[in-house]
Amino acid sequence: MKIVVVGGTGLIGSKVVETLTARGHEAIAAAPSTGVNAYTGEGLAKVLSGADVVVDVSNSPTLDDAAREFFESATTNLLTAEKEAGVTHHVALSVVGTEELATQSGYFDAKLLQERLIAGGPIPYTIVHATQFFEFLGTLADSATVDGSVRMPPAYFQPMAATDVAEGVANAAVHAPVGGTVEIGGPAAVLLPDLLRTALTAVGDSRTVVADPEAKYWGIDLGERTLVPGPQATLFATRFEDWILQTAAKG
Repeated sequence: MKIVVVGGTGLIGSKVVETLTARGHEAIAAAPSTGVNAYTGEGLAKVLSGADVVVDVSNSPTLDDAAREFFESATTNLLTAEKEAGVTHHVALSVVGTEELATQSGYFDAKLLQERLIAGGPIPYTIVHATQFFEFLGTLADSATVDGSVRMPPAYFQPMAATDVAEGVANAAVHAPVGGTVEIGGPAAVLLPDLLRTALTAVGDSRTVVADPEAKYWGIDLGERTLVPGPQATLFATRFEDWILQTAAKG
């Protein structure tokens, strides 16, 4: 199959391209650096010519209310170009808990809009809801640092390695559209403060991590299990401890 990966040069996209190529598919990385811009529509008609599947793992350059314009424009442009090109499956990467998170966050509200545009669009689709990535735990800690301490609500999440996220997205791409959402996650649910404490210790970061019921997650009041996938989720086996060792070996 010819599969175009929008956002295909980024962390997840590059791994999706690699995974699909290893399986024998023609996987094309589409990004502004390759002459394709879903937000403006530039290059879409050319790259989608002859494509069977489009995988969208692109992301807004901002994580605030401005994300709405990005996702609305990019998704609309993609769906229109896919219809013209005869694409038969649209796969998009989103986030576990998006609907609940959208009530308090402009960014997640924009992601929810993206999902609704896809669901109401002309292309058969699969939306992949993934949990947080191990690779972004440092960024998450930075977002919650106040006076040298990381303050996180004692809520559960079930993070996973970016390689496993890409595997889950690639699996969706090569199977028939589900006309709905599938969930993927890591092997076990853990408390946010506990794993962040382990993550910082592993890289020699001396910041104290405090479990604070009043703390917010990216400005959001979390439910205890908002970030945890449901019982039908596909879980991947890579544990954080194994990922840390693999990352250190590569470094």
